[in-house]
Amino acid sequence: MSSFKEMTGKAVAMDRTNVDTDQIIPKQFLKRIEKTGFGQYLFYDWRFKPNGELNENFELNLPENHGASILIANENFGCGSSREHAPWALMDYGFKVIIAPSFADIFHQNCLKNGVLPIVLKEDEVAYLLKQSRKQPYELTVSLENKSVLGSDGFKAEFDIHPYWYNMLLNGWDEIELTLQLEERIREYEAEHSGNSTRIS
Repeated sequence: MSSFKEMTGKAVAMDRTNVDTDQIIPKQFLKRIEKTGFGQYLFYDWRFKPNGELNENFELNLPENHGASILIANENFGCGSSREHAPWALMDYGFKVIIAPSFADIFHQNCLKNGVLPIVLKEDEVAYLLKQSRKQPYELTVSLENKSVLGSDGFKAEFDIHPYWYNMLLNGWDEIELTLQLEERIREYEAEHSGNSTRIS
């Protein structure tokens, strides 16, 4: 997993509450076994009309919003089923940061585990960003090291993140890589206890 220290990117507004994971990545696209390739199906039922044509009125399809890497969402983003494919789709589409006043707990965890930074800001701060990010171009600089969000218009806010996930994202570790750092100690433990196992017949 790539480390996250600081990034500057275009922010796009999605002023919708209770966006669930079935809207983020509909169930019919969950059959893929890879973590990549899901971006094309992100918000599929909103991005496309029933006949398969692009919905030109959907936020992400507006020409001025193309290339955005920061999503400004509203409360309870990522609710619904606990599919890990949701952050995979967001990341594959190009989003590295999601800012909202609140997230569903499991979605929040899945984002952190997969290298997408979910940032909780105050309701008035998110309301301001939703308004400003409708005026393109609008860029934000997100610093994980400083736990801050800076806007191209002078906006500034700070956010909290659990120390465990702060270190994981900052160093680019997933939970497997973290375990592998203890490989030598695991070997030592196994060597010490290899003759102490009890066999059950």
